[in-house]
Amino acid sequence: MKWGKRIGAAVVGMAAVLGVVVTPAQAVTAANLNAAPDISLANIKAHLSSLQTIANQNGGNRASGRSGYTASVSYVAQKLRDAGYNVTLQTCTSCAGQSQNIIAEWPQGDANQVLMLGAHLDSVAAGPGINDNGSGSASILEVALTLARENPTMAKRVRFGWWADEESGLRGSKHYVANLPAAERTKIKTYLNFDMIGSDNWGYFVYDDVASVKSVFDEYFSSIGIQTEGDTEGDGRSDHASFKSAGIPVGGLATGAGYTKSAAQRTKWGGTAGAPFDSCYHRACDTLSNIPDTPLEKNSDAIAYAVWKLAVGTSTGPDFSLGLSPASGTVQPGQSATVTVNTATTSGAAQAVSLSASGLPAGATATFNPASVQSGASSTLTIATSASTPNGTSTITVLGDGTAVDRTAQYTLTVGNVSVRTFSNGTDFALNDYATVNSPITSSATGNAVSPVKVTVTGTHTCSEDLRISLKAPDGSTYSVKATGSLPCTDLGTRTYSVPVTNEAASGTWTLVLYDAYAQDTGTLDSWSITV
Repeated sequence: MKWGKRIGAAVVGMAAVLGVVVTPAQAVTAANLNAAPDISLANIKAHLSSLQTIANQNGGNRASGRSGYTASVSYVAQKLRDAGYNVTLQTCTSCAGQSQNIIAEWPQGDANQVLMLGAHLDSVAAGPGINDNGSGSASILEVALTLARENPTMAKRVRFGWWADEESGLRGSKHYVANLPAAERTKIKTYLNFDMIGSDNWGYFVYDDVASVKSVFDEYFSSIGIQTEGDTEGDGRSDHASFKSAGIPVGGLATGAGYTKSAAQRTKWGGTAGAPFDSCYHRACDTLSNIPDTPLEKNSDAIAYAVWKLAVGTSTGPDFSLGLSPASGTVQPGQSATVTVNTATTSGAAQAVSLSASGLPAGATATFNPASVQSGASSTLTIATSASTPNGTSTITVLGDGTAVDRTAQYTLTVGNVSVRTFSNGTDFALNDYATVNSPITSSATGNAVSPVKVTVTGTHTCSEDLRISLKAPDGSTYSVKATGSLPCTDLGTRTYSVPVTNEAASGTWTLVLYDAYAQDTGTLDSWSITV
């Protein structure tokens, strides 16, 4: 159960019992505690596990300008695209290796009033940076994904940023702010920063740069019985400083870094006095084992509370949500992508919703079946490209034109081999009578596999029409590569097959399965490759 819901209801209920007058401010607090969703700790930990794996596979760190940072950007950006965010990868020319910032905006709410949340995505070179700053990065990622799933009525626009090269002088956030036109800067009404919110000897620190912003977080922590302190250790040392210097109001949370916990702070929060808040600060031991659940869970719920209080509006009439599944896809020119358009009635009565699409690449068309639904029903969107459709990535906006309100969702369409890669496996399997060979390849390609998948097999086999070949996708789905008897009885040699797949993730383990269905054959599988 969410602590905020329990405490908020208890405050109002006890006030009524005791005959205490509840002020408007108190009533708003309770209402917002009820409105803000619980942020899944399990999902945040899953993001952190992925960041740890990325570090393990890339020299033990995710430092800006290195492969671990690039892989971290790919992971976060894909999650956001799949959820329907408008995602921009901004190259920071002053950052190590010209690393990229991730900017993601939820396409609802007043675009002239922006609430922005940010966290630096890079680690130091000494370790994987799971608390510094996987904790902030994973938490705002899950808040962003929760906002997309909940899809509430928005009063303000919400924008998220994951910054490059914070560890070398706040370079990513400085680059972003410096390149914002003056008119765009004024649209950002508040910037909230989250740098280290899962320290192992934690405290609860709230940025005290702007009293009205600090009060939002203090309001939440007070409701669950936690005292906070102003964050002196982080003053000027994290990405909020880039925004503060541009005159943008800032706030944020932290659980402490290398400073030492006092006896008074131990009395307030528990833990160990005389020890640093994070025993692995900027060290190789800043791994998954360095990050406890308690501060991570409470701080992530506090972030959601702030977003819902500062940016989410209240629906006063019939309303509906609009979502796409999947939210992205890749096709070759002349092929089609199929998308399920889901609607749900979020308040009031169901309403008629007419569907349309804009932002299509040249030569592409969009059709809906049906073209109009009652909110709560679904439609199938088919995006058909032509042979002349150019390669590239387009953001297609799907509009749901309701009788009371309009809603939109974004679909990212990639045409051509923009993200297609070939993966090979040099194997040496004997093909034995009535025996099965399972040969895997691990693909790290991003997005969905391009259909048809290309499979190239090299080997020998004296009667290949009795060699049954299939392809198993990462989710376990099996596709026939060649039906029995489809080829004459000749050597296998090198053959390339086209395999139609349906909405398969490109990344993961693909397995080529070969079964010899005939006695007295001889042969080997020498190698194979897959283009996804």
